[in-house]
Amino acid sequence: MAIKTVLVCLTSEADSESLMTAACTVARQHGAHLIGLHTIEAMTVYPGIAMHIPDSVFESFNASQMEQSKAIKAVFDRHTQAEDFVSEWRLLNTKSVSASDRIIDSARSADLVVMPNEDPENERADQRYMQETVIRHSGRPVLIIPHDFVTETLGASILVGWNDTREAARAAHDALALTHDGSLAHLLRIHGDDDNLNHDATLAELAASFARHGVRTSIGHKAWQHHGVARIMEQEAFERGCDLIAVGAFGHSRAYDVILGAATRELLRHSKRPVLFSR
Repeated sequence: MAIKTVLVCLTSEADSESLMTAACTVARQHGAHLIGLHTIEAMTVYPGIAMHIPDSVFESFNASQMEQSKAIKAVFDRHTQAEDFVSEWRLLNTKSVSASDRIIDSARSADLVVMPNEDPENERADQRYMQETVIRHSGRPVLIIPHDFVTETLGASILVGWNDTREAARAAHDALALTHDGSLAHLLRIHGDDDNLNHDATLAELAASFARHGVRTSIGHKAWQHHGVARIMEQEAFERGCDLIAVGAFGHSRAYDVILGAATRELLRHSKRPVLFSR
């Protein structure tokens, strides 16, 4: 499937530069329509004290939200003004305790959703667990961008995590949409000590499928060790010069939880390169 609609979730001014760099790279490579979405936080007021809060408090809160929105839009405009692809600014009120609901509404009509790393210490109250919620419930692939993302290549070299699950299959094929002429893909199975790798037919079939799309593909295996799957994938991606990791997320099978599921949250928060999550 071609990527023709990209939704970039601009959650804070601090993350806007890295998010727009990544989103514009994808939109430019694929000639996609880019939607920049920012949600305005709803002020949470408990019924018992609402009548005691003066109007000036509400006015001050709303004013601060609009100032932040203007600053984020300025970043969006600066990145898109000289581009050939179509861009659209979208400002929405959350109208609830969670920004995820409004993001999911827009995400379901997009081909790709771009979001920042999780940052529990600096997120707004309505943005907690936002990335996880969007990945679980939007039905769309979500590209998580690290806070210090600066390079302007995405999809030139991809590390695909593989473990014979539905989620991993979706991630692999969603990653294909981000490739272009000359792209490389390394298919990595992280296995336990007891796994039989002598007849890894599924991985070989996947490599052949990638090759039919003109993507040069290699296959690798790494033993699952005590320091964790996320760290293994990060190290492998670094050593191979990959600009993107693609993995399935939040699966339910026991095998998935043991091999890749435990890595999802670590990659969401600490990945040093973009990670594509599919479910």
